[in-house]
Amino acid sequence: MLETTNDPRLAAPDANAHARGAKLGRETWTAWLMSTPALLGLLVFVVLPFVMAAVFSLTDQRLMSPNPTEFVGLRNYERLLAVTVVKIEPVRDETGRIIPGDDGQPSYPRLRSLERDGGGLRGYKEMTSVDVSGARYMLVAKDPVFWRSLANIVLFALLVVPLQCGLALATALLINRKLRGITFFRAAFFSPVVISMVVISIVWSFLYDRQFGLINQMLSAMSFGHIQPIDWLGNPHVAMLAIVIMSAWQGMGFQMVIFLAGLQGIPGELYEAACLDGANAWQRFVNVTLPGLRNTLVFILTATTMQAFSLFTQIDVMTQGGPDNSTVTVMYHAVNSGFREQDIAYGSTITVVFFLFILGFAFVQRRLIAGKQR
Repeated sequence: MLETTNDPRLAAPDANAHARGAKLGRETWTAWLMSTPALLGLLVFVVLPFVMAAVFSLTDQRLMSPNPTEFVGLRNYERLLAVTVVKIEPVRDETGRIIPGDDGQPSYPRLRSLERDGGGLRGYKEMTSVDVSGARYMLVAKDPVFWRSLANIVLFALLVVPLQCGLALATALLINRKLRGITFFRAAFFSPVVISMVVISIVWSFLYDRQFGLINQMLSAMSFGHIQPIDWLGNPHVAMLAIVIMSAWQGMGFQMVIFLAGLQGIPGELYEAACLDGANAWQRFVNVTLPGLRNTLVFILTATTMQAFSLFTQIDVMTQGGPDNSTVTVMYHAVNSGFREQDIAYGSTITVVFFLFILGFAFVQRRLIAGKQR
């Protein structure tokens, strides 16, 4: 016969475990309750639109059309991603001699004539070409604007990320000092972040004006008239640079605040120890500041890169993708195709492909940064 005991010392562990389990359950439900709005927002504004875009990309859906929507499979993806290299021989006469053009160089048939002759080039357009060993190699695509926009956005990210982050770090180091009136400078540097991008783009369009813009007036005055007015937004060679400068100025305040928080989280004892070891300002920055900002740098570089890839407003207001598609971006091309050309299916295809591109780029970036940290 088993004997029962009422020893409180034996019942106490079970009671404590039950209390801990109940507390953990309440904390779990509280966490789910607090995160529900964010999860709903993620589901409604990110997951659901992506699923709808993936579905639309497999159809011929248009914004307004009397025809019913039909399933077309991967036709939109084939149109978007189709790219090939065509070798073109120079034009020859009946004897086999090369017929020179007006400039004395060998002449080549146009892509349009090759389309008429067949060869599976119908719908392709020329992107670029190069002459090698008496033949012309032409890179053609069904949507050359997409490939140009992809190259433009990668170039924009490569330029704006180091410039913007560098300016933000330098500004954060400056305003982290205990100087008089530093609160005013913090507000002044951060104010462009909270101003509408449309307003900033319009203001900078006036600043970039070739004849009356303040930037050209300042350059002319500083060079005593030696620097001629620059067509910032009308020259294909400098238009993207103009967008980079404006975007870096507008967005550096956000990164500055994050860098400032990271700087204030570095223990002051490390700087004191470095000073006792005889380290100068540059050595303290390299051996104390940068290692202390390692996690902050990872976050800022990732966030700034993702933000750079979403470039749209500046292009839509200032250049409309021109001149000569030198500033067209993937997001601008997607919006233009989906809404202005009313081809919802093709615009959705662009967004799906671009999302996968950004996902892969972010993964590679994180792996590279993690490898450097190890």
